[in-house]
Amino acid sequence: MRVALFTNNYVPFCGGVTISVETLRRGLEARGHEAWVFAPRFPGAADDPPRVLRYPSIPASTYPEFPLAIPFARNIAARVRALGVDVFHAHHPFLLGPAAARLARRLGRPLVFTYHTRYEKYAHYVPLSRAVVERAAVALSARFARRADAVIAPSARVRDELLRHGVQAPLAVIPTGVDLDRFRPGDRRAARQALGLSLDEPLLLYVGRLDREKSVDRVLLAFDHVATTLPQARLVLVGQGKEAANLKTLAARLPCAARVTFLGARAHDTLAVCYQAADLFVFASETETQGLVLAEAAACGLAAVAVIAPGCDEVVSDGLTGVLAKGDPTALAEAAIGLLLDHERRAAMGARARAIAEREFDVRLQMDRTLAVYAAALDARRR
Repeated sequence: MRVALFTNNYVPFCGGVTISVETLRRGLEARGHEAWVFAPRFPGAADDPPRVLRYPSIPASTYPEFPLAIPFARNIAARVRALGVDVFHAHHPFLLGPAAARLARRLGRPLVFTYHTRYEKYAHYVPLSRAVVERAAVALSARFARRADAVIAPSARVRDELLRHGVQAPLAVIPTGVDLDRFRPGDRRAARQALGLSLDEPLLLYVGRLDREKSVDRVLLAFDHVATTLPQARLVLVGQGKEAANLKTLAARLPCAARVTFLGARAHDTLAVCYQAADLFVFASETETQGLVLAEAAACGLAAVAVIAPGCDEVVSDGLTGVLAKGDPTALAEAAIGLLLDHERRAAMGARARAIAEREFDVRLQMDRTLAVYAAALDARRR
């Protein structure tokens, strides 16, 4: 099968959609299929894997590190027509998503759409009325989903939202898979040595973008509360983003400043050692469709404290694999302190988290389910 993946997010940009697309690309190739990726041209992008084509792009005015694809390129459209693509898979409802839809329609091929993002939660990046942008984001993404031949939702919550918005195309719930051979429990001592961290401090971990919608400031404020009870505790943050400088300034002003470490961005293939070094994962985002980093933490046998929010509550099972708390820093801190002080409970949660990851988040399950969606869409189109 030859599959065309159209995405506005791709390497070297770090984020959940990038990881999802790259996981899918690798999985398709490993199964003997041919995956072509169509993505914007990013500053600094180099050493692309085979079959990656870049659209011309311009920097976003409110997020210059994130380029916006110019979705009209005659040479790329001609290349697509010559490929004989079987399935078009759009990962966004705007820019390159509609480009995929136009090509699929012209060539009589099925269009599959993955609804990765709650776009209304990113309205602050658009320099217009927030309320207007939020309504438009919901309406445009739902309309795009209604026009697809099949839709993939990363969680049941997203599926239910799409149903409420009148999407009648076949809907499949398929979380982004995790490579369980790479993301697995490991030697905590060796992992800390590899990261240059102390071997005996309680270690809390955050992994993700350092952007406004991820609410990383709540993680810092929660840790400040944790450190008053457990002064030897340390917080490590892995990631980069537009709010990095502001978050470092906030951390420097807190009494716990000396106990906070920003490790910066790390290649996804090297993230497992960060999870393996930690005692507890902390996550405060309320904008997730899945919470991929929570699944990665679970695969590494790491209990989590996360907010009660869509995307988190389908990965973290409250009381079994972690604790779901209210979004305020005090509630997050109390949950974290309780688990840090109870090693046996925390270890049991980590073991259950790994077992659930093996049952629900194995990348091989993602590939089986996605290929089934492709096959069904092809069959329906042929009929």
